[in-house]
Amino acid sequence: MPLTHGQIWRGLDRLAQAEGLTASGLARRAGLDPTAFNPSKRLGPPPEARPRWPSTESLTRVLAVCGLSLGQFARLAEDAEEPPTAVPLLGLAQAGQDGFFDEAGLPTGEGWLETDLPQPRDGLYSLEVSGESMAPLYRPGDKLIVDAEPRPVRRGDRVVVRTHSGETLVKEVERIDASGLSLLSINPDFPPRQVARADLAWVRRILWVSQ
Repeated sequence: MPLTHGQIWRGLDRLAQAEGLTASGLARRAGLDPTAFNPSKRLGPPPEARPRWPSTESLTRVLAVCGLSLGQFARLAEDAEEPPTAVPLLGLAQAGQDGFFDEAGLPTGEGWLETDLPQPRDGLYSLEVSGESMAPLYRPGDKLIVDAEPRPVRRGDRVVVRTHSGETLVKEVERIDASGLSLLSINPDFPPRQVARADLAWVRRILWVSQ
């Protein structure tokens, strides 16, 4: 079945949310008129209020800049089956034993647990990397999937940090204490950073990177 008018717009709204953008911001990123995806553009004038559809070109440009396939967009629009919500989990020590992988490196046998995969409804957004401070782990253009919920962070976590002065940092947590955060860059050309607790607006964990 083809996507309906409501599903198309729902998919665009959810894509914008997943990218940490408004509908206008998503249109702007794709090089479109910022008002192209506004709710006021989705129906014609009353009394007919006929449905208005985004053009194929507009949709294609949005999918291209977000690195999304048509199938993935269909899932956002609730027009395809949900992808798996968990993947097999195995301890590293067990992974050295026989019986857990086949010759192709795929999981097999008994003893596997599960790791839950984050879903868009769990409160995620995406940030595009710029700069070289976390290279080669995160390179310019990589997209970071960030947990929008405030959760405790630990030493070794990769995080997005926002300061009250307006700076946004992508770093690794070296130390947390009453004075604030000590942050490391993966790239040795960039020195460690100290963020005082008084200047810390928020810190969020990085869950995934799309390269």
